[in-house]
Amino acid sequence: VPVLRPMDLMVEASPRRVFANAHTYHINSISVNSDHETYLSADDLRINLWHLEITDRSFSILLPANMEELTEVITAAEFHPDQCNTFVYSSSKGTIRLCDMRASALCDQHTKMFEEPEDPNNRSFFSEIISSISDVKFSHSGRYMMTRDYLSVKIWDLNMETRPVETYQLLTVLFYQVHEYLRSKLCSLYENDCIFDKFECCWNGNDRDYRQDVTFEASRENSKPRSVLKPRKISTGGKRKKDEISVDSLDFNKKILHTAWHPLDNIIAVATTNNLYIFQDKLN
Repeated sequence: VPVLRPMDLMVEASPRRVFANAHTYHINSISVNSDHETYLSADDLRINLWHLEITDRSFSILLPANMEELTEVITAAEFHPDQCNTFVYSSSKGTIRLCDMRASALCDQHTKMFEEPEDPNNRSFFSEIISSISDVKFSHSGRYMMTRDYLSVKIWDLNMETRPVETYQLLTVLFYQVHEYLRSKLCSLYENDCIFDKFECCWNGNDRDYRQDVTFEASRENSKPRSVLKPRKISTGGKRKKDEISVDSLDFNKKILHTAWHPLDNIIAVATTNNLYIFQDKLN
């Protein structure tokens, strides 16, 4: 007679298909096309176009013409949410290029290039490193792009290539100083290689800008499940308030590099090393 024995629930992922032998370097981006038939994968030097039903070959839609004259690498790539022929990719030099696959099978010539001129007053030894774009995301509407570099998040209008803008109600420059307090710590971050960390960004479900920024600490030591998080601020001065964190006490080995926002609800998932945090807007 079979005996029922209680066991812990084990969750594991099993691959349905394996797409192999197409990249020499680490893959930094995967994006599914809106046609639901193809997707792209990107590494530092090339972008490949795959068909979901063909696993043993892909088509390289972007690759360097001359390896000896290479001055920048690909850092992220994504398909447009509605236009199946359009995709963007970002580079280590802080540029974003929009390509149209209808123009040519090999997308070595971009349709648009988005780049903001560097402020000469902020030029330093680390300028080229911190200007590298680590992530690019289309808005759900497809009208805007969000890019993430080391110190900031920028919103771009696809119709304006010269500078980042915010065009929901007013035409104003949008330049979030996400990690501005780290500018004075760039030497230390360079020495421990933290300056090369690749941070991600994501849109909320309705693409809205709530015009307020709040900082929370996703700490395993200071937060319990289903507890309400209190806003924290980073203090750069000598004196700090009770709920502020001193920039000198930050542990640069603890950081969040991956994040995702629920497409409909205010639920955010963030991941760091072997920890996954899920935050939800306070329920009434």
